[in-house]
Formats: sequence, structure tokens, C-alpha cells
Amino acid sequence: MKVMAQAIGAGLVTAALCGLLLFWAAGTFDYWQAWTFLAVYTTISIACCVYWGLTNPAVLQRRLRGGPKAETRIPQKLASTALVVAFAAGLVVSALDHRFGWSAPPTAVPILGEALAVLGFGLGVLSIMENNYAAANITVENEQPVISTGMYGLVRHPMYFAALVTMIGIPLALGSYWGLVGALAYVPILVVRIFDEERLLAQELSGYREYTRHVRYRLLPYLW
Repeated sequence: MKVMAQAIGAGLVTAALCGLLLFWAAGTFDYWQAWTFLAVYTTISIACCVYWGLTNPAVLQRRLRGGPKAETRIPQKLASTALVVAFAAGLVVSALDHRFGWSAPPTAVPILGEALAVLGFGLGVLSIMENNYAAANITVENEQPVISTGMYGLVRHPMYFAALVTMIGIPLALGSYWGLVGALAYVPILVVRIFDEERLLAQELSGYREYTRHVRYRLLPYLW
């Protein structure tokens, strides 16, 4: 229960920080797209924390060990920091777009964006359910197996694919086209992170080299 409470607390803090960035940059609380996104994110976050807290607390422990400080490799520290900056920048740009009306997309766009964000969150959940060793930082544990089923049979890094889908959905959910710049910035950062992660996995995770010969695509199915 302690781990569950910590995970829920971390999710609420993240939601609060996102809200602070969004409403500060927007200059108003009259921003229904932001309220909707925060409500959806908070609901999904708490639901996942409760589920794993009751069924597999080890998953929550692994997910809590995230961020630049948790990384042991310099490239991963840099990539993790860059991902946080890109995410925050995407929120701020989206809120500024709302404030100044740079793009002003129709109502259908935030609805589509919210659906994409939920899809991304869902794909991330499915990836973790398939691979309980999926941690928020780059590490290999004793007796950790290579997972090749489910989404891991399509791409080697389904968590990053899910994150990319989410990052495309969030600015649209916030009613912004310009916020997609943050999503574009995610791609080269993920490429750097993946190359370094695969070097570690090839060295320390038994069977990973063979797995890469069977699953060719790293991030995007049928592309790369």
C-alpha cells in the first residue's frame, strides 16, 4: 500500500505541475482542453496505480525509479533530461497557442487529440502488462527475460512508441498545432536513447541479440 500511495502521489504531483505550466502559459483558467486533458491523465494514472498496487507492486517500484537522476549512463541522463524539457516545452507552446490564437483548430481536433493521448497511455499500459520488467530507467535485472510477445513482437521498444503516440495526441488535445513541435523533438531524443539502450541490452540481457534478429523494427512498425 505504501508503494501505491507513493505512485499516486507522484502522479498527482505530475498533474499539478502540468496544470501549473498550462494555466500559467495560457494566462487563464478558462481552458477546457487543459482541464479535460488533466482529468483524463489523472484518472488513468490513479487507476493504473491502484491496479498494479493491488496486483503487482514491483511494477510501481520500477516505474517510480525514473528521471535523469535514476539513470546510470551519461547518454541516458542527457536523453532523459531532454525528454522532460521537450514535454514541458510542448505544454507551454500549446498553452501559448491557446492564449494568442496562433492556430485555433476546430473542436474536433482536441477530441481527436484526446483519443490519441488515451491510445498512447493504453499502449503503454499494455506494454507494461506484457513486460513487468519495463522500468522508467535503463537497467537490466537478474533473471530478466527477453519479451517477444504482444507489442514486443512488432517493435523492440513499444513503450517509446506509446510515448510518441501520446506526445502527438497531447498538443492536439490541448487545441494546438504548434505544440506538435514538442512531439517532433521527441523523435531524435528517442533515437539516441534507443541506440544506447540497445548497446546495454545486447551486452547484459541474455537472448537480446537473437531477439533483434527476429524483430527488426525498433520504434515504428515497418519503418524503423
